[in-house]
Formats: sequence, structure tokens, C-alpha cells
Amino acid sequence: MGRKVLIKNGHIVDPKQNVDQVMNLYIEDGKIANLTEEEPEADLVINAAGKIVCPGFIDIHMHEDEYDPITDTIETGMAESALRMGVTLDIGGNCGTNNYDPVRYLDIADRDGAPVNIGLMAGHTWLRNLDGKRDKYKPVDAAAIGEMKEAARTCLDQGCLGISFGVKYVPGTTWDEILALIRLCQKDDKLVTSHVRKDVDGVFDAADELARMGQEGQVKVQFSHIGSMGGYGQMQQLLSNIEDYRARGIDMLCDCYPYEAFSTEIGATTYDDGFLESYQSDYDSILIVNGKYAGKRCTKEIFDELRETAPDTGTVGYFMKKEDVEMALLSPLVMIGSDGIRMEGKGHPRASGSFAKFIREYMATGKISISDGVRKMSTMAAERLNLPQKGNFLPGSDADVVIFDLNRVTDRATFEDGQIPSEGFDWVLIGGRVALQNDRIINNRLGRSVRR
Repeated sequence: MGRKVLIKNGHIVDPKQNVDQVMNLYIEDGKIANLTEEEPEADLVINAAGKIVCPGFIDIHMHEDEYDPITDTIETGMAESALRMGVTLDIGGNCGTNNYDPVRYLDIADRDGAPVNIGLMAGHTWLRNLDGKRDKYKPVDAAAIGEMKEAARTCLDQGCLGISFGVKYVPGTTWDEILALIRLCQKDDKLVTSHVRKDVDGVFDAADELARMGQEGQVKVQFSHIGSMGGYGQMQQLLSNIEDYRARGIDMLCDCYPYEAFSTEIGATTYDDGFLESYQSDYDSILIVNGKYAGKRCTKEIFDELRETAPDTGTVGYFMKKEDVEMALLSPLVMIGSDGIRMEGKGHPRASGSFAKFIREYMATGKISISDGVRKMSTMAAERLNLPQKGNFLPGSDADVVIFDLNRVTDRATFEDGQIPSEGFDWVLIGGRVALQNDRIINNRLGRSVRR
């Protein structure tokens, strides 16, 4: 017989089964056995009285930890930050980028274990640059597209959960290039995600392109971090447009993080000529994250110097509108994704605080119901990714569980120090084993690859 865990007296929240009540959760051999009023014998008994007990959170949009070629290992900082805010499954490879060959990355996660489970998208930009870095502003030829298709097919066959695009960062991406890749996702109903081509007022045409991807590619599409794309006064119209796409049979949903500032490299196309006019702002709305000017607000001189000499320097851009971000987070079309990323170990607080901040500011305050909040943090993503054993407490599902005090959960990370961990998480179980207890990581090797 396998190890048995009883979580008793907890407020069980499972949106998949419309469960929202005090009862017990019984786990056997890493799987959900049942929800019960009884108290069967167990090897570990957790009294969760007064706590929320729900499926582990799924971060549908993050950027995975770096691979270290010297030691042939995966770093753990990002995943440990995720674990400390109740995440049990990270989905990396977003915005078109992979830190390393995604199949090999997943193999290493299985070999060594990881702080949380990890699934990956195959990134279009990574595929595009496999045989050498290409000019992001120029199209590629038919031969290159053929090579990208073969590499993408291998990634999908080996378990990647879909294909991601970052067309804003690679403006030379052509429609032929997009269509050739996304059609590969039809066969197994895998997801296509995109950091769309334009933000601010250009976001409407960009959303139309994503809708066209869904329609002509006959695939479901995910609008990545909608807050940082349409959070400048466009959100109400943008969400209305997405409702219209869905009414036409296009399966589009979105993710968003609960912050009013974005993060990207200073050399990114985000900061190409005209960006200040677009955002109706000035250089001092940009915080330098790392390097010689870390912690300083930008000036034209600093901006010009870093664009020329250190284009991979991380930045935080304070341009978004709070009311737009809140509108997105409360929409039934939107799930939570951190978009977590770090440069030289530093970065935006979203990597450490997104889920805790959402709990504190939206669930604990009653802006959203507990059940709807859990749905946004777990169940929606599991369904979107076609992972029936995740994001629910159905018998036989994976026993990934988070237990927290609704009134104690707090995000601590700041824009000046984005690595401060969240607090208020009593227990996190991955596969029925204790990964975190009372905000302290107990075992950071329980995670494995999640493939489909």
C-alpha cells in the first residue's frame, strides 16, 4: 500500500466539482482518493481547520529557470519562488523563447527533480534561431520554415504542450511562418500562445491577428499577459472584442498578472523608436533592474548607452493603468499567469508575488469569490492545457495541493527587491508529498516534467 495523507477540517475548494465546503481530503500513493466526511487512517494527518484547501496553482505563463551547461543542471530560483506562493506547476517556454532545448530541459527535470512540476511550450523564436541567430526584423525563407516545422514537430511529439510566439519581439515573423507552425498543434489539440504584435492602440489589430491564428490554424489560442498589452486604456474594448471572437467560434482566452508595470530587456522592440509617444510617458518611467545602473530610473543618456552596449539589461516599465489591469483580472476570460522572469537573479516582483497578491487583493477582499479565484489560479489553466489530472480533486488526479490562510497570505516582493518570497502558505503538496510547510521549503525535488 502507498503512503496515505488525510487533510481534515479544511475548507475544500474544487471548482471542477463545484465543491466549496468544509470536509476532508484523502490522498493515497500520490493521487486523490476521495473527498469525505470520514477520517480514515493515514501516515500523515494535517488539520486544516480555518484554511483553504485547493488544487495546486498552475502558472500558465512564466519563463523557466536557466540551464547551466557547465553542471548540466537547471537552476531553481524561479521555481522555488513559485512554490513559495502555492504554485505546483510552472508552464515555461512562453513569448517564443526557451532557455534551452525544451525536450532536453524536461528530461533533466525528470532526472534531477525540480521545486515544482514543469511543462514547456516550444518557442517560435527559439525554433527560428536554432541554426544561428536570425535578424528579428526580417522574414525567413521557405527552407528555414521547413526546418522550424521539423524541430517543432519533434518538440510536440516529445511532450511540449504547444507552441508560443513573441511576434512583438520578432516583427519579421510572416503569416506563412506562423501558419506552418500552428497547424502542427491541431493533431493533439495543443495550445498556441502569443505575446501579440502590438500594444496600446495597436493591440486591436494584434488581437485580430491572434484571432486569425485560431480561425485559420483551427487551434485554440492564448492571449499572453493581456494587462501589459492592452492595459493603457484599451481593456474594455479589447475584452469585448475577444467575446466577439469567441462568439464566432474562435477559442481565445487570456492570462494576466496583478501588477501595473511590465518587465523586458532594454534592447527589446518594446523600446524601439516612438515608444515614449505611444505610452505617453518619459524615460523616468523605466527602472533599470540589473547591471551598472541597477535600481536607477532611466534617463535618455542611460537609455541610449544601455541600448547600445548592454541590450540584455532588464527593465521595469511603469506605464499600465490599474483600472485596466483590474478589469482584466476580474474577467471570466482571464486566468492568472505571473510572466515571471529574472535577469542576473533580479527582476519584477511578479515572479515571487503574483498569486499571493491576487489572493490578498482580490480574494481576501471579496472582489472575487474564493471559488472563482481558485478557478483562475488552477482549474482554468489545467483545462486550457488538456491536463485532466491537474487542477482538481477528482479521484485519481495528481495530489498537488495548497493549503493557506486566506487572511494571512501576503506578497512581499517589491520592484526594488523582487525576490522576497510570499507568506501565508501552510502546506504545499506535490504528488502527495510535502514540498513546503509554514512558508519553508521542505523538499525542492518533488517536481517532474508534465508532458502531453
